[in-house]
Formats: sequence, C-alpha cells, structure tokens
Amino acid sequence: MNPIIKFENVSYSYPGDEQEKGLYAVKNLSFDINEGEFVAVLGHNGSGKSTCAKLMNMILAPNDGKIFIDGKDITDKEISESDVLEVRKKIGMVFQNPDNQIVATIVEEDVAFGPENLGVEPTEIRRRVDEALSIVNMSEYARHAPHKLSGGQKQRVAIAGIIAMKPKCIVFDESTAMLDPIGRRDVMNTILRLNREEGITVILITHYMNEAVMADRVMVMKGGEKYLEGKPNEVFCQIEKLWQAGLEVPQSVELIYKLNKELKLDIPLGVYDFDTCAELIQKEFNR
Repeated sequence: MNPIIKFENVSYSYPGDEQEKGLYAVKNLSFDINEGEFVAVLGHNGSGKSTCAKLMNMILAPNDGKIFIDGKDITDKEISESDVLEVRKKIGMVFQNPDNQIVATIVEEDVAFGPENLGVEPTEIRRRVDEALSIVNMSEYARHAPHKLSGGQKQRVAIAGIIAMKPKCIVFDESTAMLDPIGRRDVMNTILRLNREEGITVILITHYMNEAVMADRVMVMKGGEKYLEGKPNEVFCQIEKLWQAGLEVPQSVELIYKLNKELKLDIPLGVYDFDTCAELIQKEFNR
C-alpha cells in the first residue's frame, strides 16, 4: 500500500533567530501515513507537531528532505503551482480556532465556500453541502448564523467545510483545544465517524490522551524529532518516557503504574476505561 503522506528526513527552521542559530522546529523527521489510517500526533508545546501539520499541506516548505503526498514529491523544485494546488485539495486542515475558518454569515454558505472556490458545479455544491452537514450532524443548523453556535458546533461547521471539498485526508491541528468537554466529545465522535464510516484518513494533533487512545497509531514528538511510535497500548505503557517528553498519560494507566510500583502488583498497563481499570484492581486485591 502506498502511503498518502510520506516524510523523508524532513527538517524545517523558522526564518529569523531559529534559522540563524541552527534551531529546528522539525529535524530529520521520517514517517508514513497510510490511506484510511487514524494517526494521533502528540507532543509538548514546541515539539514541532503543528509545524509538521503545516508542512503536510505546503503552508510551510521544508529546508531539507522530501515530502510525498499521494505519491507525488511536493518538495520537487520543478513542481508547478497547479500541482501544489492539487495536492492541497487532498489534504484538508482543521485548526484550533473555528472562528478563523468560518467566512460566511450563514452555515450552509460557509460550507459551500470551499467547493465554490474549487469551481465545482452549483448542483454538485448543493449535494456536497447537504452531505457534509449530515455527516457532522449539523443539517438542522444549515440556515443559522455561525456566530450564534457553540464552540463545538462551530468546529463541526468548519469540519463540514473541509468535507465538502472531498479531501482524502484531514489534519486536525489541536482542533478540540478551545472546546469544553461536551464540544470535544462531539468533535471526536465526528472525527471517528469520518475515519471509520467515510474512510477518510485522519491525522489528529492533540495533547489530550483520551483522544489519542482512539487512534490506530500514535506518534510522539520531542524537540522536533520522532520520539515514540506505535499502537496506543504500546506507546502509553512507556510512562516514564512520556513524562520525559512533558506529556501526561491516561489517568487509568498512571494509577495502575503507581499501584504496581508501590505495592509490587502486576496489573496490565494498557487499560484506558475506568470500569475495566477498577475491575482489574479489585481482582488483584481479591487474590
């Protein structure tokens, strides 16, 4: 299977002080994202995860290394502007603040904005808008003003706008960071549905562990480099390494880790839901 996104020894430093001092936001980064995969990218502030997201869509261009999108080398110096635009159609971006992505005064007009700019026929735009709003469960708000919606609803409108452009992959860059728990839950349910029912490749950049555990694979970044990678249960068992990267771990995993360490128990670490965690602890103490 050809990866939809491939980084080969990619490095990037921001212009100014970082470039002059040889400081890299991303350094020698290599990874593959396969079509249909759900990958969570974790890292402390300044780890390079958001820079990585911007490189995927050519918002930023790397200083060194190669980036392939759907098999095309988008870092090739001979690549045309039209090819770059075609690549950008394949990788949608949803950012932290939905207000930065909402441009219209009516929800359905906002969702239509992207396809209109791509030159899609009006009848197809209508179909895409209806479909996208249905996917994010916002059909009943089609004629509402976005500024009257909650944060979670606004973010779902922003996601619908990306869906309507028919990308193969959507990158969510801290897209739940400004939301309350209910908004985060609603957006995560939408993300899971996009991946599992619509087959869209999802890259979720987050610092919430309970979101990352839902992914097929987790990549942890530290100092601009790939630090850990694997399935959620493989990564979250490496508690001390995660702490060294400035990250928290799922509360259930941390509790079991501390019980095992202090009481010399042997409870498996790869447990994320509280009910299973409680059952395992009870079973251990009833021996």
